[in-house]
Amino acid sequence: MGLAGIDLGMAVSGVAQLASPGPIIFQLGPLAIRWYGVLIAIALALGITLAQKLAQRRGLDPDAIADLSIWLVLGALPAARLYYVAFEWDRYADNPLSAFAIWQGGIAIHGAILGGMLAALLFARLNRLSFWALADVVAPALVLGQAIGRWGNFFNSEAFGGPTDLPWRVYIPPAQRPPGLGAVEYYHPTFLYESLWNLGVFALVMWLFFWGLRHPNRLKTGTLFLVYFATYSLGRLWIEGLRLDSLMLGPLRIAQVVSLTGIALGVAGLLWLYVGRRSLPDVVKGG
Repeated sequence: MGLAGIDLGMAVSGVAQLASPGPIIFQLGPLAIRWYGVLIAIALALGITLAQKLAQRRGLDPDAIADLSIWLVLGALPAARLYYVAFEWDRYADNPLSAFAIWQGGIAIHGAILGGMLAALLFARLNRLSFWALADVVAPALVLGQAIGRWGNFFNSEAFGGPTDLPWRVYIPPAQRPPGLGAVEYYHPTFLYESLWNLGVFALVMWLFFWGLRHPNRLKTGTLFLVYFATYSLGRLWIEGLRLDSLMLGPLRIAQVVSLTGIALGVAGLLWLYVGRRSLPDVVKGG
C-alpha cells in the first residue's frame, strides 16, 4: 500500500489506512498551491451559497448574507490564527513573521467562531438585523465548512490522535511525529472523526431548518445556532481528548474547556427559549 497518496481502500489484511500525499497540490516556482488553502476556499464558496439559499427560505435578503460573509472572513480568519499563535507562541517566538504564514496550517476553530460572532454582531447592529436570525442561516453553512476544512489537517499531517492499531488509522510521516514516538507510524485520525461528527451536526441542523419551515412559529429564532453550538462542542469535547497536539493552558486542554462552555451556553439558551418561553437578547427588538 503506497504512502505517496491517499489510500481509502481496504487492504488485503482488512486494514483501512490514510496517508497524506503532502500539503502541496502543485508548485510553480515560488508559488505553491496548498490543499489547506483550496479546502478553505471550497468551504467558503459552498458555505456562502448554502447560507444564501437558506436565507431566502427564511425571508432574509441573500445580498445581506453575501455582505455578512465578507465580515465573517475578516473577523474569523485573523482571530483563528491569533488564537492559535497565542497558545503556541513558543513555536513562533524566534521567527515572529512565521505567525503570518497561515497557509502552513495552525488555525483554531474556536478562535474563528469567536471572531466571526463578534463580526456578525457588529454587522447586525449596523444593519439593524437580528443577530440570531443571521446566525440560524449561517450555522449549517459553518458546520459544513468545518467538516470540509478538517481535511486540511489531513494533508498537513497534523491534528491527529494517539497511536493506534485500529482498522482505521492515519500514517504520519516521521517529521510530523511527536517527540518520543518517532518509531510509531499509525495514529487516530481525529481530523476524520471530527469531520464525520460535523457532517452529523450538519444533517441535524438542516433537518431542524426544514422542520421549522413546515411548522411555522414552533422553531424559535436562535435555535439552530444553539443546537449547532452545543452539539459541535459535545463532539469536540471527546475528540479533543484523543489528540496529542492540543492547545494547553497549564494542565488544561483549552478546546475542552471551551467546548464545555459551549455545551453549557447552548443548553442554557435552549432552556431560555423553550422552558422560559422568552426570546434571546438581540441587537434589534423583536429578533
